[in-house]
Amino acid sequence: MIHRYVSHNARILPVDEVRLSPGQAGLFSGWGLFTTMRILQGEPFAFERHWRRLQKDSARTRVPFPFDQTTVRAQLLELLRRNDVREGTARIYMIYNKVGFWQGSEEFPEVDLLLTTAGLPSYRETARLSVAEFGRYAASPLAGVKVTSWLQNVWSLQGAQQDGFDEVVLLNERGEVAECTAANIFCARGARILTPPISSGCLEGVTRSVLLEIAPATGAKIEEEVLRPQDLYNADEVFITSTNRSLLGVSEIAGHRFSAPPGPITQRLEQAFNRYAADYVARAAAPAPAKL
Repeated sequence: MIHRYVSHNARILPVDEVRLSPGQAGLFSGWGLFTTMRILQGEPFAFERHWRRLQKDSARTRVPFPFDQTTVRAQLLELLRRNDVREGTARIYMIYNKVGFWQGSEEFPEVDLLLTTAGLPSYRETARLSVAEFGRYAASPLAGVKVTSWLQNVWSLQGAQQDGFDEVVLLNERGEVAECTAANIFCARGARILTPPISSGCLEGVTRSVLLEIAPATGAKIEEEVLRPQDLYNADEVFITSTNRSLLGVSEIAGHRFSAPPGPITQRLEQAFNRYAADYVARAAAPAPAKL
């Protein structure tokens, strides 16, 4: 559940005083962007990566982007202070107001900026995954963008949870593994660690991008490769990654079970990721050098 205070177009208000209008055309059509980031010791982890993805997605979705990174980060830090968040999560939403026939005549900014915070969701120690066909359309020009029209994801996740699973592996129109509804997926067999390429239709997740960078320093290398469900079933280890979960070992995929997750490769990468995150927080919290 989100916290009491919300930042709406640079004003921090109690959530019950924030006004959104039916005249905000993108609000009901899902024409907007969002990102979810982890808050560690009061710092928004990997803020710069999230911001770059928002900028990239704004170009693909034609959502105007009149925002300044430094300003929005400062607004988020103030919201974290008001909500007293040291460990938790935050979201940035950008809603396209002035587009299409169904926009109102009110004086809206072209794009609304909403910042919210929340605690950490609870997860099991390992994840059980189902599999869904046609969960991603890799040929779409909007494949892999993180937009507010999120029905496909929450609908698929709810269906998996109703069947007793924690998440669901989404296949694209070619029957390839793309991702889960809110996580990227990796598998290890022998010394090889594999994850689907962006061309599968998956999101370019922030945790995924960090792992691709830091894995070689652990003696491992992650390769992007087209995967089929059988590749996951035959793996020694499978794990998923997301902002809220970091790395989470997988114990089952649609009846195919894995012994004693998280395995040694998952644990080694998780330790490296935690070191990276701790170093990021230390650098972000360090006082700026004095000007001469």
